Amino acid sequence: MSFPLLTATAVLPALGAIATAAVPAGKRSAAKVLALVVSLATFGLAAAALVRFDPDGERYQLTESHSWIREFGVRYELGVDGIGVTLVALTALLIPFIILAGWHDADPLENSSSRWRPTQGFFALILAVEAMVILSFEATDVFLFYIFFEAMLIPMYFLIGGFGDRAHPQKDEKAAAAQRSYAAVKFLLYNLAGGLIMLAAVIGLYVEAGSFSLAEIAEARANGSLDMATSTERWLFLGFFFAFAVKAPLFPLHTWLPNAMGESTAPVAVLITAVVDKVGTFAMLRFCLQLFPEASKWATPAIMVLALISIVYGALLAVGQRDIKRLIAYASISHFGFIILGIFAMTSQGQSGATLYMVNHGISTAALMLVAGFLISRRGSRLIADYGGVQKTAPLLAGTFLIGSLATLSLPGLAPFVSEFLVLVGTYARYPAMGIIATFGIVLAALYTLVLYQRTMTGPVKPELAKLPDLRLRELAVVTPLIALLIVLGVYPKPLTEIIDPAVKQTMSDVQKKDPRPDVEASK
Repeated sequence: MSFPLLTATAVLPALGAIATAAVPAGKRSAAKVLALVVSLATFGLAAAALVRFDPDGERYQLTESHSWIREFGVRYELGVDGIGVTLVALTALLIPFIILAGWHDADPLENSSSRWRPTQGFFALILAVEAMVILSFEATDVFLFYIFFEAMLIPMYFLIGGFGDRAHPQKDEKAAAAQRSYAAVKFLLYNLAGGLIMLAAVIGLYVEAGSFSLAEIAEARANGSLDMATSTERWLFLGFFFAFAVKAPLFPLHTWLPNAMGESTAPVAVLITAVVDKVGTFAMLRFCLQLFPEASKWATPAIMVLALISIVYGALLAVGQRDIKRLIAYASISHFGFIILGIFAMTSQGQSGATLYMVNHGISTAALMLVAGFLISRRGSRLIADYGGVQKTAPLLAGTFLIGSLATLSLPGLAPFVSEFLVLVGTYARYPAMGIIATFGIVLAALYTLVLYQRTMTGPVKPELAKLPDLRLRELAVVTPLIALLIVLGVYPKPLTEIIDPAVKQTMSDVQKKDPRPDVEASK
């Protein structure tokens, strides 16, 4: 039996979470180092899976299949296609940076009557989320996917509610704790509601197909033994899509995200939007389109409209924000609108761009939010109005903040530009009017990112910022690789597109869609 690489990639951070939580209370530094080492080792396994993956090989590779709950037909089945293996690698890549950036976020609070914050628990919860997200990207059994899709909500709830941002607009500790609790409960209730609806759809799928296995359901479709009624397929599709739209998040199910990101520490905010939320958009590709192709085409017009609203609405709200972290949260809602638009454009360019956008958005948002977190921790405020002239006192911090901002607005030469361009081209090829409307999101992105930079980094230095320290060595170790990746993938995205494109072709085949031919008159 070959080495179970996919299982190891998920089990290692799970075991690391248990070991980190078990570190004695007085050994906070040991817990941090252990969590960082485990995350680096996990990235090594994910990189090995990426290297072993053959883009020209079988659709699902590195597969594992074992009987689990025989009475209900549930199997422990894992496998990755080009989309899944890329997102596993992204998750494993970002977690070490999240841990490094949050190195002191769970240290004891000074001048506070509260107990010491459980440092071990903070890093253990991050590793637990990593394990569950990776298994969600690897699962090819629908029920197995559902378990981890829901289970990741528990550690995320404690990370949001128990380890909130110290630079809180509410100076009263009880008021700040109440807002953190509200954000955590809202996150949990929204996602649990989506999950419960999905559970009903999962049961309905089993009743119809007699299996939870993606491979068995695909085979049944191919040989004609599975023939769902149109109404049944549409209801099941809506049950799955609702849960994924909450997680993504898609308008109007997005309202939990600004609260959750605003009340979290910057590393946890990155964990939410750059890692956890990607499970929603990934699942739209893997489950909605593959399991319910006809219903996906039926729902496409409505979903495209909601995606357009997310793009423009999220960007407009970002323009009006006074809180740095909430601005980045609304910008992410706009970006997820682009991803969903590319998925349901039903073109190879759109879906390739959407998948690439998941990766590039994860890296760019991590870079911007983590640098913003370093800035906020120095000043002790999230309000844009409390900053000004930072580039004169902390040029490295301002420079990295600028690159993260330019990546957010998809400047050519940085990674998000390629993916956003592909999404727009793929959308325009089939839905020209929607492609044109979506470009307004780019204009608004330039507005909110450049205004943010201008108000925080330029102008006269505020007295409170006269001695603001620049980036330290640990912070440079977090930001520098992310910026390097933004530049490299912006100039040369081919290594990723070669892995993603074959998987996209398979998805296009599932929904029986072909790229529209350009309508060009032949000139004589």
